[in-house]
Amino acid sequence: MRFRIRTVGAFLAVAAVSTLVASGAVRNPASADGHSFSFTMVRSQGAEAAGCLSNARAVVRVHPQGPNEILTIRAVGLPPRTNFDLFVLQLPDAPFGVSWYQSDMRSNQHGLARATVVGRFTIETFAVAPGSQPAPNTHPGLDATVNPAFAPVHTYHLGFWFNSPQEAVAAGCPGATTPFNGEHTAGVQAMSTRNFPALAGPLSQVGS
Repeated sequence: MRFRIRTVGAFLAVAAVSTLVASGAVRNPASADGHSFSFTMVRSQGAEAAGCLSNARAVVRVHPQGPNEILTIRAVGLPPRTNFDLFVLQLPDAPFGVSWYQSDMRSNQHGLARATVVGRFTIETFAVAPGSQPAPNTHPGLDATVNPAFAPVHTYHLGFWFNSPQEAVAAGCPGATTPFNGEHTAGVQAMSTRNFPALAGPLSQVGS
């Protein structure tokens, strides 16, 4: 009975995401209901070129909560029991620009992954480095030890990566190593908001 309940729950989650994508992704990748803002993600440029993750789709919802926003992502059609890492990005495709680590994600046995993050996810989302200063060298040889100075850069896109090259290869994707996890040993990007213009990612449509 427990297995049946979990299976039905997973089916309903997949059906919900599929319905949202079918109703909005083709005509309009984003929608708002007055209280929250929802948008879709698509498989990454690299995944599409490699012909992997062909069934992957995702829906993101941003809901205002006092001084913050609650961002919830649901992705389906992923390889089962696989780890991913979610980032806020300046650009959805390589080389991505300024990128900020948000959350881990793990798909279940049905290829469904979820994450909920509390933060600022609006038109005001940005990063800034007023001056160049020493930085912690947590991972020697991989971390920068001095940051570059830069004016405010707005980051309106999302993307998530395979947590390891091995998991990417197991899913039929390329096996390159990228810095997009906590140890800087991630695999390739799996999905992103590249279905939005490069300089007008979905978070730019969320009012502050």
